Amino acid sequence: MEANKASEPKIPISLLTGFLGSGKTTVLNYLLRQPAMANVMVIINEFGEIGLDHELVESATDDLVLLQSGCLCCTIRSDLIETLQTLFSKRSRLEIPAFDRVVIETTGLADPAPILQAIMSDGLVMRRFQLDGVIATADAVAGSATLDRHIEAVKQAAVADRILLTKTDLASEEESGAMEQRLRGLNPAAPIHRVTGGKVDPGRLFDVGLYNPATKSIDVQRWLQEEKYQAQHDRRRHGHTHHGEHPGNDVNRHDDHIRAVSLIVDEPIPGEALDRWLKSLLQFRGPDLLRFKGIINVAGMQGPIVVHGVQHVIYPPIALKSWPSDDRRTRMVFITYDIDEKMLRDSLNKLAEEANAQASARV
Repeated sequence: MEANKASEPKIPISLLTGFLGSGKTTVLNYLLRQPAMANVMVIINEFGEIGLDHELVESATDDLVLLQSGCLCCTIRSDLIETLQTLFSKRSRLEIPAFDRVVIETTGLADPAPILQAIMSDGLVMRRFQLDGVIATADAVAGSATLDRHIEAVKQAAVADRILLTKTDLASEEESGAMEQRLRGLNPAAPIHRVTGGKVDPGRLFDVGLYNPATKSIDVQRWLQEEKYQAQHDRRRHGHTHHGEHPGNDVNRHDDHIRAVSLIVDEPIPGEALDRWLKSLLQFRGPDLLRFKGIINVAGMQGPIVVHGVQHVIYPPIALKSWPSDDRRTRMVFITYDIDEKMLRDSLNKLAEEANAQASARV
């Protein structure tokens, strides 16, 4: 029985976030009507917030609603982790339909990083679920003003794997284009989809994590997309910046603090240096590491390790038996608050040099 449980595929979790008035509720209502959302569990804050149409509801209890599309909705009673554990237990006991994906809708004011951190730091949840990705809605009409005033909205866009630019039918092409450029400055790797009336294909939103369901394997390149971070770095280094990327711009002050950083290291990294580096980053700058991913060449290992972290928490590293391509370089990408590439590179180089010197002394 336990062996069978261990071999079961983990259930992917997607986070749907977006600031107040950004159209998140409209998107969610549209998704809940789609047949493709059958076998999906949607965890929301309050049913009243999304205004479920009664004709879509097949059956309901105090905290659970089954829609005609087959999608299940539940409310967060007190704690998200407790809710996930309870839902999995009910699923195992066949008390509710066997959902195969979870979508969590956050409040409009939520900073998504602590939510991701809570999911990733709970061992019981991580044995049964795996983090797929973050979907953020951004308003083409009022979104720029929202980013100026609210750091939470900036963080929502910065850590997203997919960004939905909403209300483009109400904005001019110039407004939509400017907002799109600003979002790319915050998050160069996330595809931006323009959405009208909340209509979006669920297939564009899900399965963006490390595991590619099409190939049933780990797809580092698709997940990491470090070349997009590097391209932005090159543009900034040569002075080609966009609206919202200019240092010292008082209007876009929040943007100035958010950095999308690509770090590439040619030589293998001593394991001791890597361990000390990550621990020191988490200890001293944890809140400022909004999100980071990487494929790392550790000295002495045949294959790389894959890491993924949010603030103080690192997802359990995955050791690959072999490299997924001929590129053996360490490649890491960071979304940070006031941490630049030089600080990251210099601190890693210093620890690597110390580790190599100690190894030479022992010989």
